[in-house]
Amino acid sequence: MTSPARIFLAGDSTVAGRPRSMAPMAGWGQALPIFLRHAEVVNAARPGASSRSFLERGRLSWILRNIAGDDLMLVSFGLIDMKRAEGRFTEPFRGYQHFLRRYVLGARARGAHPVFVTSHERRVFDRHGNMGRPLGLYPEAMRELAVALSVPLVDLNEWSIAQWRRQGPEGTRALFLHLRPGEHPNYPRGVADNTHLRGRGAVECARFVAREMRSKGLLAPEYFRDLDTCVAEMAVAFADDRVVERLTRSRVGPTHETEMVPS
Repeated sequence: MTSPARIFLAGDSTVAGRPRSMAPMAGWGQALPIFLRHAEVVNAARPGASSRSFLERGRLSWILRNIAGDDLMLVSFGLIDMKRAEGRFTEPFRGYQHFLRRYVLGARARGAHPVFVTSHERRVFDRHGNMGRPLGLYPEAMRELAVALSVPLVDLNEWSIAQWRRQGPEGTRALFLHLRPGEHPNYPRGVADNTHLRGRGAVECARFVAREMRSKGLLAPEYFRDLDTCVAEMAVAFADDRVVERLTRSRVGPTHETEMVPS
């Protein structure tokens, strides 16, 4: 009989689970359970979090208090680290790598297995249809640290760049949160968001992450399902707003206990 597995997610809004009031916006971590069996996904990702703020506000310490031997911890930051907001900004090959190292050391100290996942790229095209790479050096900094620390890497960034280019400016609208006025009751005026995914995009990113987890042997093959099956956008589950708020508030640990997060 297959033993249950647990997968903790530490990340930003592109990973986090969204409440029903924000549907069809979804993070890829929200869609990951679609491709797993006998596995619990503990999605502690937080919108607006950088590798620094997630740690300094006690969210990593909560994970480290609850994670156990042989659990996986998928770590995905970068989109907020690049923003020069107080308490969030990190430089790719300095602060960013420094904080990511602390996630790795903290997980390993508890017998758990850290995994890096580079952030998917934003939907940015110029007037000629050429795609930009606004994430800059953050994915490369994560790749470099993964090699230095022997951390498995799921390169969602590189995969997403190839996919977004293939689908182009028009095709990618169906993956990101682009809605016409009146198309969805949660966004009556419409929305054009080039950072956050809708269900379809979240499903495809989660499928890639799951495939990479299987190919790298992070979990045995029997833990995966439907990796080659067409999955409808409606398969993404949205929790009640009160449930999401309660989980968000509860998944915070003490910020003064520095021993929880090795330097």
